[in-house]
Amino acid sequence: MLPTGFILAMTFLTRLPMPKVVNFQLSDMAKAVVWFPLAGVVVGALVAVAWSLGKLVHPLLAGLFGLLLWVWVTGALHLDGLSDLTDALGAAHADEERFFTVLSDHHVGSFGVVVLVLQLLMKWVLLTLLAYANMSAWWLVFVTAWARMGAAWWSLSLPSIKPGLGETFAWQGKVSQLGWGVGALTLASLMLSPVLLSALVPLMLWRSWLQWRLGGQTGDALGAGIELSESVTLLLLLIIIQSMV
Repeated sequence: MLPTGFILAMTFLTRLPMPKVVNFQLSDMAKAVVWFPLAGVVVGALVAVAWSLGKLVHPLLAGLFGLLLWVWVTGALHLDGLSDLTDALGAAHADEERFFTVLSDHHVGSFGVVVLVLQLLMKWVLLTLLAYANMSAWWLVFVTAWARMGAAWWSLSLPSIKPGLGETFAWQGKVSQLGWGVGALTLASLMLSPVLLSALVPLMLWRSWLQWRLGGQTGDALGAGIELSESVTLLLLLIIIQSMV
């Protein structure tokens, strides 16, 4: 029997089939956030397999297969958050009061389209270059796990500034709940390669930006943070690998 929190985390963060939660209560959502890193492990493992299969043929296919699986397994949920947040920030450039209005609009504007194209292109290029650099496929597991640990941390350590999923997952939650996950990921990263701890850099930078620019978090901001953290971590890993050659 799978834990309720894990089922909810997987249901929300992936499009993989999961059993239904019986007698669901809103308080169960708070249990899900501590399982975010493990959901990231599952996502990363699937991406690693697709990336490795593509690499058997050509590094360009490693990038393509890895990206396609990445988008599919997450249902483009975090990409949607990234585009929504970008549109809202673009609109708020001239009028701060429009931020929440645009953030709640389900239509994708020009800012959102541009950032989606750039984000997908960035991931494809980085996954391809990392294939050329012969990065270990299982490093991808840590990229996705750390990014979702970040989402859990941001949601629990920052106030929600807009009703929605960001508020729901943080409800009754405490940062101390993430202790076991942080400890396990840190130990595993150190055992495999300390350079994997570079994933902590974008997590801390995004939290600082959220606190400075928004004064808190929203569901879209969490999704955007996952996407950007993954891309920045891939870039840092590439730079580190190349510097060691």
